[in-house]
Amino acid sequence: MTMRQRVILAGMTTRAMASSAIAAGHSVIAVDAFGDLDHPAAGSLTSLPRDFGVAFTAARAALVASHLPAGAAAYAASFENDPEAVERLGRGRALWGNSAAILDSVRNPLLVSRALREAGLPTPAVRSSAPRYGRGHWLLKPRRSGGGQRIQPWQGSGSVPRWGYLQEAIAGTPGSLLFVANGRRMVPIGLTRQLIGDRRFGATGFRYVGNLLGSARSPLFPRESELLARIVAAAEVVTERFGLVGVNGIDFIARGGIPYPVEVNPRWTGAMELTESAYGLPLFAWHRDSCAGALPAFALDEAREAHPVHGKAIVFTRESMTAGDTRRWLGETWIADIPQPGETIRAGHPACTVFGTAATGGETVRRLLAGQRQFLDWARKRRRSAA
Repeated sequence: MTMRQRVILAGMTTRAMASSAIAAGHSVIAVDAFGDLDHPAAGSLTSLPRDFGVAFTAARAALVASHLPAGAAAYAASFENDPEAVERLGRGRALWGNSAAILDSVRNPLLVSRALREAGLPTPAVRSSAPRYGRGHWLLKPRRSGGGQRIQPWQGSGSVPRWGYLQEAIAGTPGSLLFVANGRRMVPIGLTRQLIGDRRFGATGFRYVGNLLGSARSPLFPRESELLARIVAAAEVVTERFGLVGVNGIDFIARGGIPYPVEVNPRWTGAMELTESAYGLPLFAWHRDSCAGALPAFALDEAREAHPVHGKAIVFTRESMTAGDTRRWLGETWIADIPQPGETIRAGHPACTVFGTAATGGETVRRLLAGQRQFLDWARKRRRSAA
């Protein structure tokens, strides 16, 4: 019934979601921030900075999308922070994803923390006002979060700004659970270790860099089987409490086999393409169908038995660069999100994404770093020849 239906995809980056939607039989129109050269819907792709000369926001993307013909719409980051944009995106067409009303509640960190506590699950303390004790114990986080930006240690003085909230700082290893939900129940589809603020990739602070998707033979966390069972229980709670549908993610900090959920990402996440590729999953089809109530028959424990470690990492530029003829990278499997020929990329901004697969997490990271070096070495040679 929904096969071959045209769908609008909107978000900061839509390349991976578009590939999955096309594989599911849909024709795609996309609106995003980058307009990558390797985007599979290149003939029907709008980049707000390139085509309109404005920075990407969910509100602007939804406005552009409202004038495009399609029977359905789906979204990626950062629409979860703008329920009004989500409502506009889905107006007059099917919305495959969480509704504006769901986002209003599940993106409230106090409500999520309360739901987990009431279920008897560990969760960091969350508050909107300054505590009596502060420095070293809390993080100041934006309510409209994205990619780890603007997160900072709380200095323990003054009032909490209206744009933010405080979350207890938990020492441990960052990770995420990916799952698909139908409003009542959920099915886990991937467990990843997150790469956060990794200076080797040009990132600092709490900035999101990428993910590693491990396996039972190559665990990425201590006491991983316990950890997986507990974070699945947390995802079950938030699914039932908030009525989540489609594909979602829940970020956590792991410590001693215990996950402390720190954020729910109620939309397609950057790690989805790893589990889709590693396990051969039709994720967009599952996203679409679960919004109508149908959940897939999938056993994550079985899928994790014998796979190597798959990884992806964003490459951030160290200095401003102008891309040359980037068509040379088309067709390569270790690189994606390729900038357009002649595109200017400012220092500290994403340049591309690299991929790697190996038997262990450490070796996978080394392959990601090798891919980064290959791209940046090419960029440096271009600058020298241009000079």
